[in-house]
Amino acid sequence: MLFARPDTLTQAIALRAQGCRVLAGGTDLYPGAGDQLSGDVLDLTAIPALRGITQGADGLRIGACTTWSDLAEATLPPALIALQQAAQQVGGRQVQNAGTLGGNLCNASPAADGVPPLLALDAVVELTGSNGARSLPLAAFITGPRRTALAQGEILTAITLPQSALTGRSAFVKLGARAHLVISIAMVAARVSLEQGRISHCALAVGSCGPVACRLPRLEAVILGLTPSQALEQITPAALDALSPIDDIRATAAYRREAAAELLRRAVLEAA
Repeated sequence: MLFARPDTLTQAIALRAQGCRVLAGGTDLYPGAGDQLSGDVLDLTAIPALRGITQGADGLRIGACTTWSDLAEATLPPALIALQQAAQQVGGRQVQNAGTLGGNLCNASPAADGVPPLLALDAVVELTGSNGARSLPLAAFITGPRRTALAQGEILTAITLPQSALTGRSAFVKLGARAHLVISIAMVAARVSLEQGRISHCALAVGSCGPVACRLPRLEAVILGLTPSQALEQITPAALDALSPIDDIRATAAYRREAAAELLRRAVLEAA
């Protein structure tokens, strides 16, 4: 077994091309590995280029190995409050110190806390391999439960947020069987901009209510131009036809739909 911890992206890409298994924070990988990790392992945590948050002319760039604690403690625009709230609710402090945003996306759990806030920010993922880098909207990157559009030999290197999505204020609300250290029954993110007391832009996203988290463009269009209080009246379970919740050990599909509507109302009110 090879355990490699390179300090440059070039080295990491070469090792990834050889079929090494990627390790970042390990908070998803280790619990599912049993007694030991199998196969060759590529640890990305020593590569400075993969960690940190930088502002450019086109928006924000978040390195894939940026931890939840990094995100929670950073000084960021109000549009990213939802992402920071999610960061503060992922596991306990130990998980937040080790777990990474990129790992959360690549694990592709339907209940991944990072996904709804990033969808509400029109996030784009940067994928890098031996043939160079390519960009893909986050909505197209996660293709199903535990499935992504990562090609063989690629590494998720960054998440970028366009400047146009850094406006307004956002909020993240999740529901679980208890307040902390829990897999979500439903979770939502809302980003809202107001002009003269009316919603001039909004982005709504829901997770844990289908195979993948998703935006709600039809509902967004319905509440555009309304006051926040008027918008709350439009956010009903019937308006969430884009969701496809299931019955499982945590909740029924009907309960999830009702919960998602209530959480969205709370998130919109908080973001406004």
